[in-house]
Amino acid sequence: MILRDRQNRIIRVLRADGAASVQELADALAVSPATIRRDLEMLDRNGELVRTWGGAVLPPRATAQEDTDPDEAVETPFEEAGDLDLKRRMAEAAAAMVTDGQVVILDIGTTTPQIAELLRGRDITVITTNLAVFDVLRDDEAVRLVLLGGVVRRNYRTLVGSLAEAALEQVSADLLFLSCTGVRANGHVVDNMAVEAPIKQSMIAAADRVVLLASETKFPGSGALRLCSLTDVDTLITTTGAPDETLAHSRNAGGEVVIT
Repeated sequence: MILRDRQNRIIRVLRADGAASVQELADALAVSPATIRRDLEMLDRNGELVRTWGGAVLPPRATAQEDTDPDEAVETPFEEAGDLDLKRRMAEAAAAMVTDGQVVILDIGTTTPQIAELLRGRDITVITTNLAVFDVLRDDEAVRLVLLGGVVRRNYRTLVGSLAEAALEQVSADLLFLSCTGVRANGHVVDNMAVEAPIKQSMIAAADRVVLLASETKFPGSGALRLCSLTDVDTLITTTGAPDETLAHSRNAGGEVVIT
């Protein structure tokens, strides 16, 4: 069985069952567990599934697709994910924090490209691994745009991996606009993408000021990979439905909370 055929069958199994272990996939495809692990790592890097402990699951938007060939499946457009009104309000608050001459890191996600739109024409430097941000600013002669290298995750329009992490070690930024997939009641800021969590942590280390973008839908959201805590965040931008008891972690640590 050739590589792509085998990986297509893995995707079909996950569409049918929702999740599967390495051993279950090895039995279903009559190959070794080592072969399945290599396939899962490759598919995770490409954004076609999410690697879990001992197996894999499909990303939420992939499970909603019809059971078609993975090469022909139609994805939800990157720009259409989530509540656009909430994201736009947060983007406006974020862009208002940027002053001319600053170095700004824009994280992955669907809110940061909207921030980029509002920063067009500004005398700033933008550093990103977000290809959607790159597309917004690539022709803007006023913005100094730095695209970090790495492995392309086409489904998520991001660059990830050791090249991006190494590049961030050389960066000193004024502001980071950080995204996440969840904020726990105990104040832990989490993400559900193992391949992207180290990039986010490197961004946090590279910035003087961390601004977290988390709408009310991210409380508690999802994800098990801890990025930081609200006590590590300088400013939290959220929306009106976020729970006060969780926001208190940020306020009690002296952080600013901006509700849009």
